[in-house]
Amino acid sequence: MRPVFPKSFSAILLASAAAILTPLALPFTSPTAHGQQQDEFSLCWSIYVGWMPWEYGDSSGIIDKWADKYGIKIDVVQINDYVESINQYTAGQFDACSMTNMDALTIPAAGGVDSTALIVGDFSNGNDAIILKEGSTLNDIIGQPVNLVELSVSHYLLARALDSVGLSERDVSVINTSDADMVAAYTTSDVTAVTTWNPLVNEILSMPAATKVYDSSQIPGEIIDTLMVKTDVLQANPNFGKALTGAWYEIMAAMENSEEVIAHMGEASGTDRAGYEAQLASTRMFYSPVDAVAFVKSPELKATMEYVADFSFEHGLLGDGASDSGFIGIETPVGTFGNAG
Repeated sequence: MRPVFPKSFSAILLASAAAILTPLALPFTSPTAHGQQQDEFSLCWSIYVGWMPWEYGDSSGIIDKWADKYGIKIDVVQINDYVESINQYTAGQFDACSMTNMDALTIPAAGGVDSTALIVGDFSNGNDAIILKEGSTLNDIIGQPVNLVELSVSHYLLARALDSVGLSERDVSVINTSDADMVAAYTTSDVTAVTTWNPLVNEILSMPAATKVYDSSQIPGEIIDTLMVKTDVLQANPNFGKALTGAWYEIMAAMENSEEVIAHMGEASGTDRAGYEAQLASTRMFYSPVDAVAFVKSPELKATMEYVADFSFEHGLLGDGASDSGFIGIETPVGTFGNAG
């Protein structure tokens, strides 16, 4: 499914999970004209190593415990198709959604939905990869169709990879494929190259004639996994942010101290403890809020988002009215790139 990008713009406010409790550059306490106070909220997520904590938080009762503490209710819903989860969030069906930094820019922000990265949970450090059936190096991809979720971080990874060896998207053909169909697609004779993420990467690599020729460890810190929350909802309901933040770091502590928790997340994602640990090995998790804040406050984050915005503009993802890559403002603690309004 190809996502639709309405002709409007918004802003992503890249904050941090700890910003709710210890303010950085972004205030979250004064309701906006559009935000309304509420006591029931909804959060959607899809299967990925960095987002399995939301499943555990839901099934273990941790999220309910923190919601009760602040007198609210939080409904946690799994969506099997990643892009569909973001589309539903953008359409107003959810208050929060797990997504990457780039997809937050090109779908909800480009669709007129202001979003705040409440939880910056990790960045991909090898979990996203390009896999070939035919060939052993990235240069062997020339002339091949590449199946991926079009206009997602997989597309971004492909573009970055091609550029690293002096190639461009003109040297391949992109075939839009849902993440829910990727593994099945790879088993067909027509598919010779894919770009995708874990746990799909590890499943495909376990098949015959599957060779990884590039992965996100070669662009560390660029594919960032977040929980995006609608900015007006967060500003009008700071307790929603506090409950999610408290729950997240309780889950992080459980992950660090319990093999049973890791095994649970592995099974819930369709693998086992060993399989999930393999995915964690190629993920830079921010178990500590201190580490998350340091990452968000670094100048490198702003530079990364500028690069992402450039890619998005070049691919027409910022809307037909976008005149340049700064058409949508991206606010970070070290400054704003693009439209300050």
